[in-house]
Amino acid sequence: MEYVGKLDKNEGDWEWLLEFLPDNWNEKAKQLGALTRKRNFHSPELLLRSLFIHLVDGCSLRETVVRAKCGEIADVSDVALLKRLNASGEWFRWMAQELMNGCIEKTTFALFPDWLQIRLVDATCVSEPGSTGTDWRIHYAVDLPSLKCAEVKVTDCHTGETFKNFHSEKDILWVADRGYCHREGIHHIVKGDGYVLVRINLTNLPMLIENGVDSFIILEHLRLLTGNEIGDWPVKIKCGKDIISGRVCAIKKNRISAEKSRKKLIKEWSKKQKTLQPDTLEAAGYIFVFTTIQKKLMTATAVLEVYRGRWQVELVFKRLKSIIGAGHLPKQDKIGAKAWIHGKLFATFLIETLITAGERFFPWGYPITRRKI
Repeated sequence: MEYVGKLDKNEGDWEWLLEFLPDNWNEKAKQLGALTRKRNFHSPELLLRSLFIHLVDGCSLRETVVRAKCGEIADVSDVALLKRLNASGEWFRWMAQELMNGCIEKTTFALFPDWLQIRLVDATCVSEPGSTGTDWRIHYAVDLPSLKCAEVKVTDCHTGETFKNFHSEKDILWVADRGYCHREGIHHIVKGDGYVLVRINLTNLPMLIENGVDSFIILEHLRLLTGNEIGDWPVKIKCGKDIISGRVCAIKKNRISAEKSRKKLIKEWSKKQKTLQPDTLEAAGYIFVFTTIQKKLMTATAVLEVYRGRWQVELVFKRLKSIIGAGHLPKQDKIGAKAWIHGKLFATFLIETLITAGERFFPWGYPITRRKI
């Protein structure tokens, strides 16, 4: 006979979820401005639970306040909830960073010079809820390893990925994928005394050898690499009348990784019904990047390790993008947009923490070190 217990309206996993939050998370809500007054929300827990309905369930603000009221969490208007969301950005950022410190390996970050700040940029599209289906693009910059959202810009889908979407600052190394490998964007960062580390392909960044006249043929240099040898070649790129000095750093993939990349490339080009050039297929066996940071400041090994650091958080961004597809994005309010993204980052790391804990804690699935008897 199946046992059917008495239903408790307070029964659920929420109290266990709180066990995974960072220490002093509730005190930080007041310190960081998320809950300076307890009007409408009697505790940080109730505020967080209400915002999670919006951020994780993907509900609109109006639906969120209805659910919060029906669940006896809070009785608040959608306008008031939006104000709370706007004020919670730094609180979300702090909690995301604390969770990240516990579940992400940061050995690569020890290679960074103390004076250099690493900033990862990326972009993703979201659609407005409803029948219109209007696309918007979020361009965001995240500092590593803190994962602090340094800058965010919301545009329509016609604005492409470029470093020009961000404010260039001194002593910041901007790390990005091939979508950001454009001369104008690189020039924008260099003019602001920043550095660029960007992945390239065979054709998207025309380069010259050190004399500034003859073309730099990437594939000819890649063929010189053997085993785990690392290539480091000085190059120059032209942007208008200006000449930008940089380097190409490269390493050869192992056989398994190279075969995997080539199979993926063949599949992608087959879908597009385009002819795959032999040079493109050969280049898939290498990782090669362009950077403007000088050799005396960072070795080629460190350059590739820094770029590998980008891949340590790539899975986080993929999960973030999958979550971003739901819910309402404040498209014109920059403070609200940044708070929304910090909330998504926090939710992503919390999910990662729950998955990790579920694999380690048996049979109950949560830590008991902070629980009181």
